[in-house]
Amino acid sequence: MSHPKLTDGGPIAFVRDGDRIVLDIDKGVIDLAVDERQRGWNPLPPRHTRGVLAKYTRLVGSASTGVICG
Repeated sequence: MSHPKLTDGGPIAFVRDGDRIVLDIDKGVIDLAVDERQRGWNPLPPRHTRGVLAKYTRLVGSASTGVICG
């Protein structure tokens, strides 16, 4: 299964070998220079539209936002 950031069009999905990645430790920022690749991107349709996997796909989120009970 893919990571949500990859399938939702987050910047990590567009990083390629040789890309410049800037880390600013003091500010706690990671800058990925991939804006050009993100333009015009459209997400793929969900593979599962019914059943348990479809429900999981709708409910799953980032671990940083906590648990979703549903």
